[in-house]
Amino acid sequence: MDSEAPLETFDEGLEETSSRLVVALPAEAAGGRVDKALAQRLPELSRARLQALIAEGRVSRAGRPVTDASARAEAGDYEIVVPPPAPAEPLPEAMALVVLYEDDQLIVIDKPPGLAMHPAPGSESGTLVNALLHHCGASLSGIGGVARPGIVHRIDKETSGVVVAAKTDLAHQALSALFAAHDIDRLYVALTRGAPKPARGSIEGAIARSTHDRKKMALVKSGGRHAVTHYVVERTFGALDKPSAARVACRLETGRTHQIRVHLASKGAPCLGDPVYGSGVPAEPVRRAIAEAGLKRQALHAAVLGFRHPTTGETLRFESPLPPDMAKLEQMLGEL
Repeated sequence: MDSEAPLETFDEGLEETSSRLVVALPAEAAGGRVDKALAQRLPELSRARLQALIAEGRVSRAGRPVTDASARAEAGDYEIVVPPPAPAEPLPEAMALVVLYEDDQLIVIDKPPGLAMHPAPGSESGTLVNALLHHCGASLSGIGGVARPGIVHRIDKETSGVVVAAKTDLAHQALSALFAAHDIDRLYVALTRGAPKPARGSIEGAIARSTHDRKKMALVKSGGRHAVTHYVVERTFGALDKPSAARVACRLETGRTHQIRVHLASKGAPCLGDPVYGSGVPAEPVRRAIAEAGLKRQALHAAVLGFRHPTTGETLRFESPLPPDMAKLEQMLGEL
């Protein structure tokens, strides 16, 4: 066995299902921070997780506890006691899920509109996290020591489509890094009031919380977070010279709160049905189509999600068709 590979054993005296990892740190790896040196040899544990284990007195060398994560790493055998994941605060709830892909590292879901991603004040249950806790059960090895799914990106409660969640610390770190580096393929479909001009382009503008309404986001000239949305008008509805609605494909370069909704509204073509950013009234035939289609939310759908698998490196790509309300609305708009 490679002497640098972690050795996992189990001791009767440890907490139930705790594991003991022994890492042999060679001389050439000594000298830097001990948390960093150990994290490089334990990819299944994040550096932050190792720092927490050190603070809890669960890391030792030569029988003596390591008390400072920033201390100089010394050559020798380090023992790390990893406790079982603590119970998650949200409660598992049995809910129907459309699972597009699942393995021991991650799960990909086609989220319906109306399902919040995670609990929040006033909405502690009935979320995707609650559903995943029930669905995944014991296959969750824990994120940061807690038995919970790792939510690495979010889509709005009333936005439908493809989302991915991590089951392990390793997957959570890797997927978070991909999203942070914008190394993710994300394509959304929006049905808009009117059509943005030109028919193809990029919308670039920093986004921050509105100073007039704290529940809204807004484009700002200073501060905020850099945001870029690339869009293509795929189809227009109504008069050719002045369409009353359009189908727009939006590819995200960045992922900010309400980014597509804010950017499309800034072009005078907000998502149909958007209660927050949909200023202005659609043409009367469009309003009839919205009512008949039963659309009660912003017409925005996460249609494509592609990324590299965190452990295999395989390129994964998932597609989701328009949900019934948007599909019906598009059909009716095509009859205008």
